[in-house]
Amino acid sequence: MTPVILITGATRGIGFAAAKQLASRGATVFIGSRDAQRAVEAAAKLGVSNLAIDITDPASIDAAVKQIDQQHGRLDVLVNNSAILLDHYQGLMELDPGMLTETLNTNVVGTLRVTQVFAPLLSRSSAARIINVSSGAGQLEGEPQAWAPAYCISKTALNMLTQQLTAALPDVMVNSMCPGWCRTEMGGSDAPRTPDEGADTLVWLAVEAPHDLRGRFIKDRAVIGW
Repeated sequence: MTPVILITGATRGIGFAAAKQLASRGATVFIGSRDAQRAVEAAAKLGVSNLAIDITDPASIDAAVKQIDQQHGRLDVLVNNSAILLDHYQGLMELDPGMLTETLNTNVVGTLRVTQVFAPLLSRSSAARIINVSSGAGQLEGEPQAWAPAYCISKTALNMLTQQLTAALPDVMVNSMCPGWCRTEMGGSDAPRTPDEGADTLVWLAVEAPHDLRGRFIKDRAVIGW
């Protein structure tokens, strides 16, 4: 059966690269974006479906669920890729707490909200999968770093959300993954990896990885500590 896959925040970068790779494998792909026109344009480039979805807006999420339900009646893979990075060079002691709240509301609360609302559609899949796009910036292992504290905190929280979802959804394969530092709008031009390289593990988790791989943090198709 052809998998039905939604990738949020997929009009560019790693999400778009993943959509392209998955579509080339024959998957039914929805490119999601809070900017409906950008979703239309990006989907048209790949010949896939578009979906207007703002993960901070419950009404928008409800409408997105209704669209996929009407068209396919199920969702096989949910890729929570939408995220914001607001504090590139701001130190923690100067960080506006409101910026942290806004970052967590999108990167963590928004991800939870989308997953909760799409859970009934995922339950209709014979082998449902959820992939949370995280970052090595959120790892507790390694040397402490001062870069982008709000973003880093949100990605650590996203990894714990992955653990919680694994416990809450025992029939669903839930994992988080690190794409590495990629040349995207968020990653910048100095990054060593291409978006296609960053998307490789995401695509593998979506269609190839064994379904009993659950509750893990993955990079380059291998489990890593977080």
